[in-house]
Amino acid sequence: MNVKPNFSKNANQATTAPAFLSVWDMHAYYGESYIVQGISFNVHEGEILALLGRNGAGKTSTLRAIARMDDPQINKGEIWLDHQPLHSMQSYQASAAGLALVPEDRSIIPGLTVEENLQLAQIAPPIGWSLERLYELFPRLGERRKQEGVTLSGGEQQMLAIARALARDIKVLLLDEPYEGLAPVIVDEIERTLIHIKEQGITTIIVEQNAVRALELADRAVILDTGGIVFDGVASEVLENEELRAEYLAI
Repeated sequence: MNVKPNFSKNANQATTAPAFLSVWDMHAYYGESYIVQGISFNVHEGEILALLGRNGAGKTSTLRAIARMDDPQINKGEIWLDHQPLHSMQSYQASAAGLALVPEDRSIIPGLTVEENLQLAQIAPPIGWSLERLYELFPRLGERRKQEGVTLSGGEQQMLAIARALARDIKVLLLDEPYEGLAPVIVDEIERTLIHIKEQGITTIIVEQNAVRALELADRAVILDTGGIVFDGVASEVLENEELRAEYLAI
């Protein structure tokens, strides 16, 4: 009988800093489908965590569960953000607590300009991310501020989606497939932005099929396989572990 190797580590092994975002024994379903099967991991303040795995491993479901979206349904477990119980909140409450999800489809609002998309999300008055600061971070958006958001290129729409999340002065940014369909030069630009965001103390979880790019960016990695965690540790260890990459990431 073949037994899969278990590369899991204690979530605190990579650092002794206290957890900022904690997922504990989370179980989640889509209807009758058991998608997330009792996972636990910590993310530390200011970290970039790559949440990786093959298609169907439960990555997007985990992000949506953390963001307190209606799907998947959590039937067990806890999620804590900066001592606040996200698991007892609705999505709008989790948003107010400082969490933002940028979905794979980016969800740019039709009929609104770039600036209107940002203004709709922005808290009033802005604490840290004014429109001017967002345009400094994303100069292309400043140049296109009066253009309808859905007419932007794919890369520009991704920039707008990230800027719109920042406009709410968030603590944690959840990114679902941010590089999908983008040219490498645009991915480079987005990664520079994510590094800058990290320098501002914002915590980021990135789900990305381009595992190598995500691992090169991230501090730590969590790898899922069929709804469970098979690795939790330093991202560079995944790049150096050929067996792990081949078994769970096909790279």
